[in-house]
Amino acid sequence: MSGEIARTFAQAKARGEGVLVTYAMAGDPDLPRSVDVFAALVEGGADVLEIGVAFSDPIADGPVIQGAAERALKAGSTLKRVLDEVVPAVRKRCPQTPLVIMTYVNLIMAMGEARYAKLARERGVSGTILPDLPPEESASLRATFDAEGMDLIPLCAPTTPPARAQAIAKDGRGFVYCVSVSGVTGMRAELPPDLSQRLDLVRKAATVPVVAGFGISTAEQARMLSAHADGVVVGSALVRAAHTEGLEAAKALCADIKRGLRR
Repeated sequence: MSGEIARTFAQAKARGEGVLVTYAMAGDPDLPRSVDVFAALVEGGADVLEIGVAFSDPIADGPVIQGAAERALKAGSTLKRVLDEVVPAVRKRCPQTPLVIMTYVNLIMAMGEARYAKLARERGVSGTILPDLPPEESASLRATFDAEGMDLIPLCAPTTPPARAQAIAKDGRGFVYCVSVSGVTGMRAELPPDLSQRLDLVRKAATVPVVAGFGISTAEQARMLSAHADGVVVGSALVRAAHTEGLEAAKALCADIKRGLRR
């Protein structure tokens, strides 16, 4: 696990808090102003920033994040520009906050595994999440990332069989991202009744922290999950708040959810 991510989880645990991982789209509404969004989330209490990189076929994303991706692409967002322009600016404004890239494997392959890993790490990226990369096909990329000191963060889906989920957790890097609900990203009024049981199973096998994401949008949901996970990921609710209501609304929502993670 990269030093930045490990330190952040350890510090939160020492404070008796769950870790809040927040997602926003680099380049939404444009590249410079997306930096303001990330900074506002940290001001609101985000512990880890998940930096989305727009892709033309975002199979894991619901309508809110798809809309953000469309705005980012229209604004000229590319993986290279995010690494060259957005990540260094966020790193400067949020020097203690781990940065994790969330994108799709085609973009990494197009840039080149080794080139991406080196450039991302040089810019200050601690980890990468690739929701369309099957664990069975991840060994080469994980080794490349390991060599650069960057984490390839794995996902466990609701449909992942228990034995496979345990194997993913045992070989995890950074943290294990447990997907809360089937389908795409987006706010949910209710989370699955078996989610806490799935989280407990993964957490027992994991050698790194475990977080829950997809569908989480309220402090009460975060509070409920904090007994079974080391943190939560919140994306669509914050993206929508920033886009429709502004930075202060996103910051306030972030702060409210963070309060739910204080045990």
